[in-house]
Amino acid sequence: ETNHTLSHTTGDFFSQKKKKHFKNKKNFRAKFPRWSLFPPAANVVQNKIQNEGGEGDGDKVDLAEQSLLNKLIRHSLVKNRNQVEVQQADPSSPLFSVKTFQELRLKPELLQGVFSMGFNRPSRIQENALPLMMAEPHQNLIAQSQSGTGKTAAFSLAMLSHVNPDNTWTQCLCVAPTYELALQIGQVIEQMGKFCPNVKLAYAIRGNRMERHVKLQEQIVIGTPGTILDWCTKYKLIDPQKITMFVLDEADVMIAMQGHRDQSIRIHRLLNKDCQMLLFSATFEDSVMKFAERVIPDPNIIRLKREEETLDTIKQFYVLCREKEDKFTALCNLYGCLTIAQAMIFCHTRKMAAWLASSLIKEGHQVALLSGEMAVEQRAAVIERFKNGKEKVLVTTNVCSRGIDVEQVSLVVNFDLPVDLEGNADNETYLHRIGRTGRFGRRGFAVNMVDSINSMEIIKQIEMHFSEISLF
Repeated sequence: ETNHTLSHTTGDFFSQKKKKHFKNKKNFRAKFPRWSLFPPAANVVQNKIQNEGGEGDGDKVDLAEQSLLNKLIRHSLVKNRNQVEVQQADPSSPLFSVKTFQELRLKPELLQGVFSMGFNRPSRIQENALPLMMAEPHQNLIAQSQSGTGKTAAFSLAMLSHVNPDNTWTQCLCVAPTYELALQIGQVIEQMGKFCPNVKLAYAIRGNRMERHVKLQEQIVIGTPGTILDWCTKYKLIDPQKITMFVLDEADVMIAMQGHRDQSIRIHRLLNKDCQMLLFSATFEDSVMKFAERVIPDPNIIRLKREEETLDTIKQFYVLCREKEDKFTALCNLYGCLTIAQAMIFCHTRKMAAWLASSLIKEGHQVALLSGEMAVEQRAAVIERFKNGKEKVLVTTNVCSRGIDVEQVSLVVNFDLPVDLEGNADNETYLHRIGRTGRFGRRGFAVNMVDSINSMEIIKQIEMHFSEISLF
């Protein structure tokens, strides 16, 4: 048996074959421990439950909002143990990596800015990406990096190092999918460049009105695709032929927004063929790679090694149930036989998430509830509380299936299995969901609730998709 195995459970909840992974079987019928309830969290959940509407469709995931949420809840770099692989455009050229920022031979004022932000040594993605981004002659780059690994700081440092402060025109262009993400990136550039007084930054975002045909003097411009395109073409504020570094961030988010994808391609076509191109994405799905290869010629490619994207650290199970009350009982039994630090429980709809949160509160649990109608800032506050351990259980919909890393999460429960619009298994969402446990090389458990013939079929579809997973 490998760690990929998706096991089923019957009878006393877990089969005899799997009993060795859990505590005494006599505890299978135990209830949740009576934890003290944090009153504000309970009030928020109860008010939300009272205001919930009908069952409706599954909660939709906005990738741009998800990416912003990731940035809002990051206060330090994640401890990424993943190995990266580097595919060079010219395999015969030497491959360099750095272990210190001093090796990059940065200007003293820029190095001072890096250290002032608390970066003592490069992260794993920075070790490999920075030498490529700052090489002479310039090299193009496509890089995969999860949120929180120092990717934004890496390309911010590359832009600040790249510009010539004596040239008062736009030299570096950075495109982000949304207004909020552009501001987040801009804040990093401003902090890192605060000791470089002659390097200026402009924001090409909605509401930032500029006078037509008056060329910008800021060396770095960051903004959204539509506004940047207008500044280059309609208002003539930027001469795209003078751009020497082009950064396209959050490519997977960008291509999910058709208009942004097309606008990014139009911006790219305006640039000089000698312009250095850098593209970053959290995922390297086929659609992302096709887009990347279209806009980034002859790239170096940095990606997570394939084995690091598998489910090695996660034990997977499924539980046979009858209806939601039976699933809830199984969930309670699960807590009776496992030592659980923190848990994330996924539901398909807001209504189901609200019902489950209410039921867990009645059992005495510290519960946080997260769903799609909440503002991004509200979601960030809920996740902060969860990360700080003020609530031990996070009940959520798909809005939290991607990119949220809480090291203490040891259990993920699919209370409802993830399905697409046609009712088939949503394999990508399944991977994102259970990937909330087993983070950073730690062990984790994923339990799937199966309550019908249809959901059993979904489990089988998941098995077929992930060939390394086998069912008993």
